[in-house]
Amino acid sequence: MKILEITNVDFSLRHFLLPLMRAIRSAGHETVGGCAEGPLLDGVRAEGFRVIAFPFVRRASPLAHLRAFRALVAILRAEKPDVVHAHMPISGFLTRMAAWWAGVPTIAYTCHGFVFNYRDEKLTSRLISFLLEWTAARVTDVFLTVSEAEAADARRLWIARNAVAVRNGRDPSIFRPNPDARAATRAALGVPEDRVVVIAVSRLVWHKGYPELAEAMATLPELELWVVGERLASDRGADMVAVLQAAGLGDRLRLLGYREDIPDLMAAADIFTLPSRFEGLPMSVIEAMLTGLPVVATRVRGPDEQVVQDVTGLKVPAGDGSALGAALGRLAADKALRQRMGEAGRARALELYDEAKVLARTLDLLGLAVYPAGLEEAQDPPP
Repeated sequence: MKILEITNVDFSLRHFLLPLMRAIRSAGHETVGGCAEGPLLDGVRAEGFRVIAFPFVRRASPLAHLRAFRALVAILRAEKPDVVHAHMPISGFLTRMAAWWAGVPTIAYTCHGFVFNYRDEKLTSRLISFLLEWTAARVTDVFLTVSEAEAADARRLWIARNAVAVRNGRDPSIFRPNPDARAATRAALGVPEDRVVVIAVSRLVWHKGYPELAEAMATLPELELWVVGERLASDRGADMVAVLQAAGLGDRLRLLGYREDIPDLMAAADIFTLPSRFEGLPMSVIEAMLTGLPVVATRVRGPDEQVVQDVTGLKVPAGDGSALGAALGRLAADKALRQRMGEAGRARALELYDEAKVLARTLDLLGLAVYPAGLEEAQDPPP
């Protein structure tokens, strides 16, 4: 079979879809990627995957979206895939409608977060988001979500009564406690072993909670903050680097930018935080849990189901810098608590967010799983 995996930008394809594309290829199918052109596609293409560039934009531009839709229809008719699997809100809507128009046999979608659940968005934007999701769901054969909460929303709101949560996953052999990497990374950065390090890994945008994190860190002079990530060209809003630098953290703030050695950086840190105002099911939280880090996150969809309060980490209200500071301070002061929560977090991540399990379930739901001869009938249907 031929499967097209289509998302919005190169960052999403490289970090979210590449493991799935590898799994599809390993199952004996042809898989082709699609997204807006970007430098992160070089590594994907180096693995032998073909990636088609689409003119997607991440803003409200009817003319640009019409151009993208027309390009999608033309390419889908030329490629003649058996399955189109779409991701992300705008690209997901356009891709599904184009696949329906082009007569693609099977249309699948993975929701990475409903924009209408983002309370800081304008009401009109949230209503439009709901209408687009509801409309595209009418032509969607397989409707998946990354979080249990979003699957429940899809069923409850009659967007997709067959919505199933597949979760996200990461490889526990890559993200793991690693004393050697910890020592080497701290030595390379000149950080003593006894200094407590808080790490945040995400795009540098406002809704990831960087203003609250800057406020919290300003009250914790004994802690060091590592920020891993950068602002994408398509991101909008205030400059979070300036916000962080204005907090007066001095050399306690390390802006590390985009990195490929995130497993080593995670292993070298002590606490992970993601104080977001909106999420799907963040990969970075899974990476931190697998690495054995306690997690401080906000009570928003996604992290709220990943983090078990007082067991694998601490949860605080979104937008509350004072509560965030108190939670980080509590963990910083108690090494034994950090260790207990980190161990519990890894055990939970191994159970729920092991990449191999998530990919196998996704292939099964997409109808792409390959079983040994004679075992197809023995497989239990997915719940």
